[in-house]
Amino acid sequence: MNAQSPILIVEDDEDIRGLLARGFHAEGFDVAEADRVDQALDVVRQQMPRGVIVDITLPDGSGFDICRRLRDGGYSGAILFLSARDEVQDRAEGLSLGADDYIVKPFAFDELSARLQTHLLRREEMKIVPHVRKAGRLALDLDRSQAIFQDQSVRLSQREADLLAVLIDNVTKPLGRVQIFDKIWVGKDVGSSLNVVDVYIGYLRLKLQAFEKIVGPVIMTIRGKGFMLQL
Repeated sequence: MNAQSPILIVEDDEDIRGLLARGFHAEGFDVAEADRVDQALDVVRQQMPRGVIVDITLPDGSGFDICRRLRDGGYSGAILFLSARDEVQDRAEGLSLGADDYIVKPFAFDELSARLQTHLLRREEMKIVPHVRKAGRLALDLDRSQAIFQDQSVRLSQREADLLAVLIDNVTKPLGRVQIFDKIWVGKDVGSSLNVVDVYIGYLRLKLQAFEKIVGPVIMTIRGKGFMLQL
């Protein structure tokens, strides 16, 4: 991908798709459009967009399928869901598949644009750091948002992968909630509070349970100091 790569809008509602295309064109983006799963995947193969904004309900399948297939295929651009489906389980599934964000319709274009640009910038910044982080026998594939331990792997959401990367980078010392929050959420998720750290520590522990059968608890809570990996 390069600076001239388009963003892809996958939306079967022609009015919404046109609104988004006009808005992003006005902000200087090249835009590609699709209204079906197969068409979206073809556009990604041919044009390698910088980011994908995708609805969930499409005539020939699900936006979840698009996200899953893109991440499984190694796509490292930003993926944002834009959907009228506002159930917690839908948002959780979208993020667990490797999406960067989930925005519920109706939406404000300015907020969508700001979130997209934040995720595009973060994805660009990721290119200058190693794509695989390691701590002992645990590896984190940042491109695929996967944690790998021996012959097992689990898919992480983007925020879970960010959290694991921070813990790996500081494997020899515990990190407090404020330190973790400042590294991951400050300036990115407006309105988030320190409680979000505990929430995502919980999510990450659930994802890493498969590894605990081999190595025991992976994330330790150090009273009065914070969290750290035990490997």
